[in-house]
Amino acid sequence: MEPHEEKPIIYTMENKPIVTCAGDQNLFTALYGSLTQQLPREPMEWRRSYGRAPKMIYLEANFVQFKEELLPKEGNKALLTFPFLHIYWTDCCDTEAYKASVKEDMQRWQAALRLHGSVDWLIVVVESDNKKKNKTNILPRTSIVDKIRNDFCNKQSDRCVALSDPLKESSRSQESWSSFLTKLRTLLLMSFTKNLGRFEDEMRTLREKRTEPGWSFCDYFMVQEELAFVFEMLQQFEDALVQYDELDALFTQYVLNFGAGDGANWLGSFCQPVRSWNGLLLRRPIDMEKRDLIQKGEASLLDLRSYLFSRQCTLLIFLQRPWEVTARALELLHNCVQELRLLEVSVVSGALDCWVFLSCLEVLHRIEGCCDRSQLEANSSHTVGLWTYATEKLRSLGDLCGLVSENGPNSEDLNKTVDLLAGLGAERPETANSPQSPYKKLKEALSSVEAFEKHYLELSHAAMEMYRAIGRLRSARLVGKSLAEYYMRKGDPLSAENFLLDSLKSYVSESWSLPLTHTRKQIAECQKQLQKMEEYLQTSALLASDTNLSDEERRHFCQEILTFASQTAEGKGQQKDARVALSMSSFTRLQELRFRPSSALVHVSAALQLELRLCSLMPVPVTLEQISASIHFTQEQPGSTAQKRAAQNPDGTVTFPAASPATASASALELCEILEHSPSESALSSAGVACRNMHLLLRRNDSAASLDTPNTALTALAPEDGAQMLRARDVTLLPGNNSIVFTAPSQKPGVYTLRQLCATLGRVQFILPHLYPVVQYEVYSQEPQLSIQPLTEHLLAGLPQQVKFTILTGHYSVKKGDALQLSNTDSMPVLHSSTCSARILSSCAELVAESALSVQSSEKVTSISLPVTPPYHTLEFLLDVLCHIPSSPARMESERLTNGQISHRTRSRTRFNSGMTVIDQKVSVDCPWSIYSTLVSLTFHVPFKVKHSLLSAGRRKFIQVCLQNVSDTNFRLTNQTLTENQHTPSLELLSLNTKTHSLVISQQCVFSVWELRWSDVSPVSLHCVFSAAFAPADAPDAALKPYRYDFTLERVSTLLSVWAEIRPAVGEQLCRTGSLCRLEVSLTRLSEPSDSDEEYSDADGLRTTRLLYEVIDNNSNWAVCGKSSGVVSMPVAAMATHKVHMEVMPLFAGHLPFPNIRVFKYLPHHSSPVIPPDTDSCLENDSLSLLDKTLEDQAETASLRSRGSVQSLGSGESAQPRGPMPKRQAFGPGQVFNGTQGQQVLVLPSADHHLMEVNVT
Repeated sequence: MEPHEEKPIIYTMENKPIVTCAGDQNLFTALYGSLTQQLPREPMEWRRSYGRAPKMIYLEANFVQFKEELLPKEGNKALLTFPFLHIYWTDCCDTEAYKASVKEDMQRWQAALRLHGSVDWLIVVVESDNKKKNKTNILPRTSIVDKIRNDFCNKQSDRCVALSDPLKESSRSQESWSSFLTKLRTLLLMSFTKNLGRFEDEMRTLREKRTEPGWSFCDYFMVQEELAFVFEMLQQFEDALVQYDELDALFTQYVLNFGAGDGANWLGSFCQPVRSWNGLLLRRPIDMEKRDLIQKGEASLLDLRSYLFSRQCTLLIFLQRPWEVTARALELLHNCVQELRLLEVSVVSGALDCWVFLSCLEVLHRIEGCCDRSQLEANSSHTVGLWTYATEKLRSLGDLCGLVSENGPNSEDLNKTVDLLAGLGAERPETANSPQSPYKKLKEALSSVEAFEKHYLELSHAAMEMYRAIGRLRSARLVGKSLAEYYMRKGDPLSAENFLLDSLKSYVSESWSLPLTHTRKQIAECQKQLQKMEEYLQTSALLASDTNLSDEERRHFCQEILTFASQTAEGKGQQKDARVALSMSSFTRLQELRFRPSSALVHVSAALQLELRLCSLMPVPVTLEQISASIHFTQEQPGSTAQKRAAQNPDGTVTFPAASPATASASALELCEILEHSPSESALSSAGVACRNMHLLLRRNDSAASLDTPNTALTALAPEDGAQMLRARDVTLLPGNNSIVFTAPSQKPGVYTLRQLCATLGRVQFILPHLYPVVQYEVYSQEPQLSIQPLTEHLLAGLPQQVKFTILTGHYSVKKGDALQLSNTDSMPVLHSSTCSARILSSCAELVAESALSVQSSEKVTSISLPVTPPYHTLEFLLDVLCHIPSSPARMESERLTNGQISHRTRSRTRFNSGMTVIDQKVSVDCPWSIYSTLVSLTFHVPFKVKHSLLSAGRRKFIQVCLQNVSDTNFRLTNQTLTENQHTPSLELLSLNTKTHSLVISQQCVFSVWELRWSDVSPVSLHCVFSAAFAPADAPDAALKPYRYDFTLERVSTLLSVWAEIRPAVGEQLCRTGSLCRLEVSLTRLSEPSDSDEEYSDADGLRTTRLLYEVIDNNSNWAVCGKSSGVVSMPVAAMATHKVHMEVMPLFAGHLPFPNIRVFKYLPHHSSPVIPPDTDSCLENDSLSLLDKTLEDQAETASLRSRGSVQSLGSGESAQPRGPMPKRQAFGPGQVFNGTQGQQVLVLPSADHHLMEVNVT
């Protein structure tokens, strides 16, 4: 082919941008090969308008000889025939030759371009060294180029390019050639951008006129396809695909508007009847026949859709996205069917099925042609939809043409087949040589019944295998169900049953109600034809209970069961073997089972009834010969399961779940709608459906078969198979709720479990193999039991209390003369009552009888005569008991009295619980049914808690008794007295109480005070007794009971008196904050101590004792300056006084209490060195360690410090061993009287303070 000859423009993938060449054609011919090879080697960046991303493209060109016929005419919008660049080639280097011919030829070329508005041109001047050698008088090359630029490129000097001998391989030639290629690519790309932009604007303007009358979609289609061709020519396949997608969307929108009543006039051409249905053609890059029909406006809807999809398919394969082709194809085929209905296009019956079938196979063959076998198998999920759709359409064609019926097609069916084959037309040349072309397959499948079955089964099995390979079992079973329907129509129920049972599994596991019913009807028909009576009866039972069917259909299937049940078995001795076992879940639905009594616990031979409530699912009344339940007996410990049953069923009712355990895991679809609204317009943009319980549906199912499936094997239950059974005979079950009462056996003690439920109807048994939840009742044989329980939450000591005696007779029968023997105790006597009676209750807690009791008491035993009571009954009666309160109740080990004295614990059978003293009383009971005694424990609570304290006022002494009511009952208290056990004549206890009667509210206290006076020597210890009478607040005086409390007081007399005085600083009348004040502490001995009170020492003939004092302010009101503690020696003489002086500083203003002053006995160890007292009779101590400190003393006591200490008892050389340490001991309560306790001193703020802080106490 000559490069300069004009090439015809055809629409193929080989189209390239046209570049015209004028001037010296021989010169261009010499450079043509290099130019076409090297032009597309380097990419160029293509920047487009409207913010579109730049792309790198490789430019190619179709160089043709310049002719005026190639220049675009006005109104011509074909971009493929548009010359984008015009080049003039010349190698003229002679001025005379240039003026004589070349210049004139250039002028004619430029005039032709200007005439047609072409402004994209380039002049190339080629320099050759050979010509220079031949002619010596030629001008330099630059002079010719400059002349051309001056003549033709005044304002566009870059439009003229000088090319230096491009056929040579010198560096200068290569550089010139590279520069020329760059210039050529740039100008070509600029022309592309300019002309393409102008074309897009014109196309956009045309699209905006689509609402005007006379606008044609076919015309616009051709325009936008030109743009797609240009992008395809530039190998921008993605942009080309976008153009076809826009055309697809635009046409689809017009069709939808037409369906909504807003139709465009140009759509009328697409509403013409379909006369050809030869399917898609994807083996040509461009189907010129259909394109011509579109261009002429004669294309049908299928023609337009076929051509549009073929172009999309071609581009997608170039983009290496073949699997998107399958998805788009499936969407296209479904949409075309709907669009034909919307446009109301007349279509021959079966024509669309042919078109869809051929199109599916054409797409599959096209994909197979560009992918290898491994890729097809790995991506079968993309193609299986087309296989399935082709199978459905072939099946539809078979039904239409009579190829599925048992008798084959008739004459009318054959005429339909001929019409359909005629619409296919002749086979296309592209597939004429292919033995497996879609055309041949369809023609062969419609030719005979055998050929149709072969192709249909081949497609069906291929689709099923693909679905199974990708894990879509539901879809595979759906294809299998369609295949089963085909076999049923062909009269082959055996092959159909397996596919139907396989589909049934999916519907049962996923709770698809309506498909489940439809499939069961088909299965029932198969089983009936195959004479599988047991399976057929099971399926009939399921259908008879299915509410999705009409009442007439349900009665039909129910009658099938009743008819079979009423038939007698053929032959002798076959009655047992002839029984058919069916699942009870299809016959009835258990609701609940109620025990009478509700505890489901009875004694041996007691009556126990079970009421079974069930719902009959049959549409008609059914009379059963019997309904029975087998019982499993276990000899377990009595009461081992009663507590479990009581926790699960407190009212004695066992509720059965709505579904059986096998199907309880099958979850129904929980679908919800999803509506998405546009955020800008708040309009509905999309709607969909979502599954909420997808995680349950997609999990792995159990391999166990469900009872709802008809292929579950059950074994008929014979009456003799169960040793013990519940039976109810001649039971008529009405549709709906029914109630059946059974009498349960209770001859042996143990646990009875209901295992299997069976309803017998002639030769049919409806069986429920397992009851869920577990149904059990217990029969027990009980030993007699005695229990004694209080009637109130707490038994109060000191008051008569009622206790309840409960005797569970068990298997023992109480005879006349039987009695209970109670051992008497002094601390808890049994009180007699003339109105004591006993109640006899049955095992169901019903009152049987009431009888009077005879109670007789002796010194050691109380005898209670019992009335006659039968076995497994309850005997109840009440008795009054009285627990005496001990006079000296025990206290907790760390308990203190109210004045701080520690009370030592005494041994007693008491314990503490929630603030109340508890007394445990043991009662020994001899019962007539046992040779052993029964030990019963009763717990009594002391209602009172008493504390005493010794109070001092100088030498005067007072005894205070605090009685606290720790119970929940209100009491009144009378006759409160305090006496001294030794009756010392010199002692007198003077009562200071004004009331003789007091009301003690719950959790409240009553205080009583007596003054202790003596006329002789003060007593060392006192043994006192507090006594009173108490009764409940609303009880009469006759109910008063005594109360006594004993206690002992040690060291009653006051030994020391402590007084203190705080004086202001010198020159001040009152104390001020921040100023030192003088604290004077006076210690005065009021009486001589006994020898056991203190340790004495003799120094210089003077008998003294050592005392330790401490001054501590726990409220942080005072700062003790200097020494805050010390040891003083006190003479052992009455009214001996010692004064201690120290300095303190008030920290706050106001009336401040005095610092706390404490005095202890100082007990030095005998091995300690003797340190003489200082001038202040105080032991100057720097860090005196004290032993036996309590926790409170350790928290409050600071180190003892001294001014001018020479030697410290606690300090010494580190190398010397530490010797025994001295210790301190507290005085007894009342031995030290602090006269300053409660006193305050006025403290003024300092004069320079602007803010005054006052401490108010």
